[in-house]
Amino acid sequence: MSTPIRHRRLDVNGIDVFYREAGPADAPLLLLPHGYPGSSFVYRNLMTALSDRWRTVAPDLPGFGYSATPPAEDFGYTFDAHSDFLADFVDALGLDRYAIWLHDYGSQLGFRLAMSAPDRVSGLVIQNGDVYEDEFGPKYDVLRKLWEHPGPGARRAYAEHVSLDGFRDEFAGELPDGVADRIPPDLWTLHWALLSTPERQANLVQLLEDQPSTLAWFPRERAYLREHRPRTLIVWGPHDGYMPEGAATAYRRDLPDAELHLLGGGHWLLETHLDEVVPLVRDFLGRLEP
Repeated sequence: MSTPIRHRRLDVNGIDVFYREAGPADAPLLLLPHGYPGSSFVYRNLMTALSDRWRTVAPDLPGFGYSATPPAEDFGYTFDAHSDFLADFVDALGLDRYAIWLHDYGSQLGFRLAMSAPDRVSGLVIQNGDVYEDEFGPKYDVLRKLWEHPGPGARRAYAEHVSLDGFRDEFAGELPDGVADRIPPDLWTLHWALLSTPERQANLVQLLEDQPSTLAWFPRERAYLREHRPRTLIVWGPHDGYMPEGAATAYRRDLPDAELHLLGGGHWLLETHLDEVVPLVRDFLGRLEP
């Protein structure tokens, strides 16, 4: 029997943080950091589906969802800042053993957490989170040009993307007929409503500008996979303009024993193919050491 999701708040270094939690308090834990432009809301269905046997915890990052938005001079709104926050959040909750879900920008935060304390990691679930630059999809072409020419022009381009239409494209782009209509418009309307303040828009632009900093981490993340060989499940939607099929199969270079499943969706697989993802995840988590 599933259990209700609990909606909680926590002070993390002076930041009022909203997070969702489900499942028994003493059950094996799955940590769910979210990506752009999402929030813990994107994990709601997965959390319910796992709540009979696993504890799931999904925070809203600072400046996202229902968490506070500290001033930019107090919080960097960079990948480094968000990675440090995730580690502080884990410590504030007293979590010392967990599997980590790696998706979108959240994959970068989760990888750094895993690298900082490998012995705490029981396993990884990778869902459209890339660390292989040579397998970037066509939607990265525009980003590469912005990365190569940073400055006011690039900032204006990022700002144009931080919009309701931009969010709609992030959530519903590239999906084939028969799949696109499974993406609820709640995703872009809710997240735009939550992120449309001038302060949050400016912070999002800053985070987008900082994305090139993640490229230097890719070799270190791949080295972590080779050295520590974490138990890994890959569930992937190949209809993804950023992270197509090759971005998933590339993980086999460093984790040849990883379980890999290419499903029929795209970047937001939990909205379109949850019924296929859940049995795979339940089977995988059930085989992890507590």
